Amino acid sequence: MDRPAPTLGMHHIALFVPDLAAAEHFYVDLLGMRVEWRPDADNVYLTGGTDNLALHRHPNPGQGYGSPAAQRLDHIGFIVRRPEDVDAWFAFLQAHGVRMKTEPRTHRDGARSFYCEDPAGVAVQIIHHPPLAVGN
Repeated sequence: MDRPAPTLGMHHIALFVPDLAAAEHFYVDLLGMRVEWRPDADNVYLTGGTDNLALHRHPNPGQGYGSPAAQRLDHIGFIVRRPEDVDAWFAFLQAHGVRMKTEPRTHRDGARSFYCEDPAGVAVQIIHHPPLAVGN
């Protein structure tokens, strides 16, 4: 059987979060995404224009949520246009009390990034990766 036509890329991620309001604040008010759809009080769908992030209130936040065994996702990433944008985002998020995991650094492949945490403890990478930043 032949492979179907290529996908259009990965542009949708869904996360369980223990505090929906705090997660929405982080992704909308700090990172600049906007609400695309709010089907009910336990779910909100956000977009940055070419992507979709679904936030779902965790049904049992007290049952192992946030433990290393319960969290299988390593991180999610947001692409920025220029290397200097990485540093600007670092300063902005740090000034807003976001927990930083790393300082900005330039990688061997020319990418530049840092990691922080959203309110649920999900690692978020802000990254300038030249092949992906072209045309954005």
